Amino acid sequence: MSAFIVLGAQWGDEGKGKMTDYLAESADVVVRFQGGNNAGHTVEVGDKQYKLHLIPSGILYDTKLNVIGNGVVVDPKALFEEIDYLKGVGVDVTPEKLMISDRAQLIMPYHKVLDGIKEKARGKKDIGTTGKGIGPCYTDKMERSGIRVCDLMHKEVFEEKLKDNVDAKNDIITKIYGGDSLDFSAIYNEYLEYAERMRPFVKDISVEVFNNIKAGKKVLFEGAQGTLLDIDYGTYPYVTSSNTIAGGVCTGAGVGPTAITSAVGIAKAYTTRVGKGPFPTELFDETGDWIREKGHEYGVTTGRARRCGWLDLVILKTTARISGLTSFAVTKIDTLAGMEKVKVCTGYKFDGKVIDYVPASLEDLAKCEPIYEEFDGWDKSIEDARSYNDLPENAKIYLKKIEEFTGTKISIVSVGPRRDQTIEVTEI
Repeated sequence: MSAFIVLGAQWGDEGKGKMTDYLAESADVVVRFQGGNNAGHTVEVGDKQYKLHLIPSGILYDTKLNVIGNGVVVDPKALFEEIDYLKGVGVDVTPEKLMISDRAQLIMPYHKVLDGIKEKARGKKDIGTTGKGIGPCYTDKMERSGIRVCDLMHKEVFEEKLKDNVDAKNDIITKIYGGDSLDFSAIYNEYLEYAERMRPFVKDISVEVFNNIKAGKKVLFEGAQGTLLDIDYGTYPYVTSSNTIAGGVCTGAGVGPTAITSAVGIAKAYTTRVGKGPFPTELFDETGDWIREKGHEYGVTTGRARRCGWLDLVILKTTARISGLTSFAVTKIDTLAGMEKVKVCTGYKFDGKVIDYVPASLEDLAKCEPIYEEFDGWDKSIEDARSYNDLPENAKIYLKKIEEFTGTKISIVSVGPRRDQTIEVTEI
């Protein structure tokens, strides 16, 4: 059996889309296990670029089975917009290629309304959500008032649950926030149309994934966002609403931990994050601006500029520990090409001592002063490297430092956005 995880090792936007697309070539099944359409993946194949948000990256292959797990929150409107977009660029999405968990929670219009008005009400204390309704949907899931895909498949059940929820949410929207109430009939009729279109895709994905693993198929579990956006281990409250770490696979896809054989953390050769929250290695100078522009560091989903900084090895060491990573895939090392000097953070000065882990308290993390080690840079020839031996010597030294500090090998190095700009160093 072979089942492995691909997840973000920083604050998201690490290049998971490209790496999942690349690794999916040798996989039979690609499973998305958490998050929603608040995530964005950009995949380049030849001269074509594909932007994905909800559908697993393996969809670009005709022969791969793609699975949206029960840990994902599904906005039917966004789902079918993405399916139609893919069809328009020549990628068919059929029930033979895509399965949706019958246990997945549905994002409803009131979730998006609540997301927006709650964020606005926070004022300067806003979290920086995408406004896609992700958080309110997960809230309903935990409150046990959510509507699942299987409910949508039963008209009477859906009608009863929707009526209860619309009544309850309208009270909150109108009486607490002064917003406009939502129309039950409009939502009901809209979602009944989604139900019929979704029905052929709906399966018990725990059974399907288990059977594929048991049959010796290679299964890739694809995460969204990044480790430091995990609801438990991220920089709370500036996090997403799901578990982005390796443990999320078990609950988000219905598989036991003994089925997982390896876990790959995707890490940029530098660090970025979107929105608020502490960022120890953030650069506020021309170097940070240079990295942002050269690396095209703008959100796929929101278009927001990303904050940029030096590579933080404390974060990578923390990620390796929490998710039991067996290797790292380092991306965007080409972005740093042309810099005379590059730095990495090898520890935090905190309360008179040096620590090598990310503290829970944001107040404590904000006090952490990064300790840097400086390296000589490398030139643009790195973009043409097609084997590890082709890499500039200084880049190899930089990569070796990552391995030594984190105690985790590097299995893949990406030197550009295309599939062919990917170097396999060791087996994952």
